[in-house]
Amino acid sequence: MKVTTHYLHKLEELFAESDYILRYEKGSFKSGWCVLNDTKVILVNAFYPLEGKVNSLIEILRSVKLDTQKFSDKSKKLYYEVTQLEIELPKGKE
Repeated sequence: MKVTTHYLHKLEELFAESDYILRYEKGSFKSGWCVLNDTKVILVNAFYPLEGKVNSLIEILRSVKLDTQKFSDKSKKLYYEVTQLEIELPKGKE
């Protein structure tokens, strides 16, 4: 997985096809993001660099259950790839 603006847009499209609303807001989130489950709103720190935004969206995708029935075939494939990815730990942290 390469961290690019194009990849970020692909992840954002997943949320656009879901019931959740993705917003970038300034704030003092310690984790960089928060999910308001009752209103299905996801807030990501707008000041995060590109890599931080991508990592936050991947982490959110793994922690929130999305209804994939509304997804396009491309989005379904990306969703399953992202949620099945193994996180590679640096050596010595296994």
